[in-house]
Amino acid sequence: MSFPLLTATAAVPAVGAILTAAVPAARRTAAKWLALLVSLATLVLAGIVFARFEPGGDRYQLTESHSWIRDFGVRYELGVDGIGVALIALTALLIPFVILAGWHDADPLETQSKRWRPTQGFFALILMVEAMVILSFEATDVFLFYILFEAMLIPMYFLIGGFGDRAHSGTDENAAAQRSYAAVKFLLYNLVGGLIMLAAVIGLYVVAGNFSLTEIAEARANGSLEMAGSTEKWLFLGFFFAFAVKAPLWPLHTWLPNAMGEATAPVAVLITAVVDKVGTFAMLRFCLGLFPEASKWATPAIVVLALISIVYGALVAVGQRDIKRLVAYASISHFGFIILGIFAMTSQGQSGATLYMVNHGISTAALMLVAGFLISRRGSRLIADYGGVQKVAPVLAGTFLIGGLATLSLPGLAPFVSEFLVLVGTFARYPVAGIVATTGIVLAALYVLVLYQRTMTGPVKEEVRSMPDLRPRELAVVAPLIALLLFLGVFPKPLTDVVNPAVRHTMSDVQRTDPQPEVPVQNVEAAK
Repeated sequence: MSFPLLTATAAVPAVGAILTAAVPAARRTAAKWLALLVSLATLVLAGIVFARFEPGGDRYQLTESHSWIRDFGVRYELGVDGIGVALIALTALLIPFVILAGWHDADPLETQSKRWRPTQGFFALILMVEAMVILSFEATDVFLFYILFEAMLIPMYFLIGGFGDRAHSGTDENAAAQRSYAAVKFLLYNLVGGLIMLAAVIGLYVVAGNFSLTEIAEARANGSLEMAGSTEKWLFLGFFFAFAVKAPLWPLHTWLPNAMGEATAPVAVLITAVVDKVGTFAMLRFCLGLFPEASKWATPAIVVLALISIVYGALVAVGQRDIKRLVAYASISHFGFIILGIFAMTSQGQSGATLYMVNHGISTAALMLVAGFLISRRGSRLIADYGGVQKVAPVLAGTFLIGGLATLSLPGLAPFVSEFLVLVGTFARYPVAGIVATTGIVLAALYVLVLYQRTMTGPVKEEVRSMPDLRPRELAVVAPLIALLLFLGVFPKPLTDVVNPAVRHTMSDVQRTDPQPEVPVQNVEAAK
C-alpha cells in the first residue's frame, strides 16, 4: 500500500492539536512553538501533495478508499483535483502566519486563574480547524464531507466566543456579551444550513444508493442513474443553501461581520480566508458535480444574488467606522465575485473564481493581520481613533497600504488576475452582469483609499504619537504574504496550470462550453 499522503496531511495538525492541548499550563511558550512546528510540518506535506499532483493526469489523484460504515455505504474516500490542491496549499500556508500573528492573543490575563490554559486551547483549536478544512478539501465521499463541514463549527465557535478581540470600546461584560452573540450567531446560521444539507444528503443516498462522488458521477455519465428534474432541483437547493451560508452569500451573510469583528485578527483570517472557502469549493465540487442540470436551472437567480453581494458588501464597507467590520463587508463583496465566476459557467470565470479563493485568502490575511497589529497598539477598532500613523510607523503603514491595494485588485498584485478572469468570463455569457459587477471595483477603491487616508495620513493624533513600528515577529508574518501577492500578481502560471484542467472537468460535468466571440466577417477585398 502506498503512503497515505492525504491522510497524513490532515492527521499531522489533528495530532498536533491534541499534543498542544496536553502541554502543562506553565509551559505556554512550549505550546506555541509546538503548534508552529506542527503547522510548518503540515505545510511541508501540503507542498509534497502540490508537487506530486499531475495537472494532466487523472481528475482525482493520490486517492485513498476504505470502508467506514459498511451498512450505509459510507467510505473514508479521499482524492484531490487541481482546485482542492490549490486550496490545501492555501490553508497550510496561512496557518503558520495565523499562529505567529496570534502569538500573544491568548495569553492569560492577570485576573484569570493560574490553572486556566487559554494559550494551549487557542492554538490547539486553530490546528484542529486546519485538519478539518484540509480533510474537507480531500473528501470525495459526500457523507464524510458533511461530517467535516459540520464538525469544524465546534472549534470555530470556541475561537470566536472564548478568545475574542480584547480591543473593545465597552466594558468587559459588554465585550463578553458581544463575543457570545457573535459566536452563537455564527453557530446557528451554519447549523441551520448544515441541517438542511443533511436532509439533502439523505435524499441523495435514497436516489443514488451510495455517497461516493466518483461513483455517482460515473453512474450519471453512463446513464445508470437518472434523477427526476424536481428531485435534482430540491437536492441542489439543500446543498447550495448550506454552502451559501458558509460562503457567505447575500442575504445569508449577516453572521460574518459580527464574527470577524469580535474575533481576534488571526481568527478573523481563519474565518474568511480558510473556513469560508469550504463553501465556494463545495459549490464547484458538489453542486456542479452532482446536480449539473439543477445548477444551470438556478444560475440566473444565483448570478443576481452574487451581484447583490458584490455591490451591497462594497457599499456597506464604504460606510463602516470599524476597521475589522470594513474588511468583513469587503470580503462579502469578494465572495460575490467568486460565486459569480463559478456560475458564469465559463472556463475563464471558474478559473478566475478558483484563483480568487487563493488570492483573496492571501490579500485578506495581509490586510487583516496588519490591521490587527495596528489595533493591538492603539486598543481600538474605530477608524476615527487613528490618524497620521504613517509618520510614526512607516513600515506598518506601507504594508497596510499594499494589503489594501491588493484588496481593491490593483494590477500587479495577485487578486487583479483572478478578478479580471471572473469579469471576462462573466462578460462572455452575461454582459449586463459583468457591467454591474465592475461597480464593485470602483467602490473597492473608495473604501480602501478612504480607510488608508483616515488612519494613516493627516495630523498625528496624540494617542498614536508613541506607536511602535512593526516588530521582527510581525514582519515575519507580513513580508512573505506581500511577496506572494507580488509574485502571483506577475506570474500566476504555477496556479493556473494546476487549476485549469480541473475547471475543464467541471465544465464537462455541466455540459457547458465557452461562448464563441462574435467577430464580424470582414470583406478583405473590399478593405483593399
